[in-house]
Amino acid sequence: MRAVEPFHVVFVCTGNICRSPMADVVLRSSADSAGLGARVASTSAGTGDWHVGERADQRTLDALERRGYDGTKHRARQFTQADFARNDLVVALDRSHERILRGWAHSEADEDKIALLMSFDSSARTLDVPDPYYAGPGMFDEVLGMIESASRALYRQIEPAIRPSDSHR
Repeated sequence: MRAVEPFHVVFVCTGNICRSPMADVVLRSSADSAGLGARVASTSAGTGDWHVGERADQRTLDALERRGYDGTKHRARQFTQADFARNDLVVALDRSHERILRGWAHSEADEDKIALLMSFDSSARTLDVPDPYYAGPGMFDEVLGMIESASRALYRQIEPAIRPSDSHR
């Protein structure tokens, strides 16, 4: 029996210490809860290099922990051209990230992989997940709520494609 290649997703924000790590942890949790964790490979990255190698912002870790997630394994990294080749989907957390990613795309195939996270959530009132970095802990909780709703909607969209087919039919 042949191993199935997982569906690869990278979430992208500015410094890779607040929003994109949240989205990565939430998507991974959805896949793991459904027993399909091995079929989804998710990660996150930033458009900038300011925080490369650092843990997620403590307020991010605290917000995740309050909702039952563990973000302690995260280490920030910068998005690279190789991320287009490695991933099936490149998810921007706001339109500024989307513009940057489209500028970095070298082909139509790269551009076709780019999507805004909030575009997956039909109940979203905005396409941008606000940056909570200069705000208080309450904003981190609010942003996590937005990310949870959109990441779960994203998961529901990819789940039929990653779910094993029933070979007993």
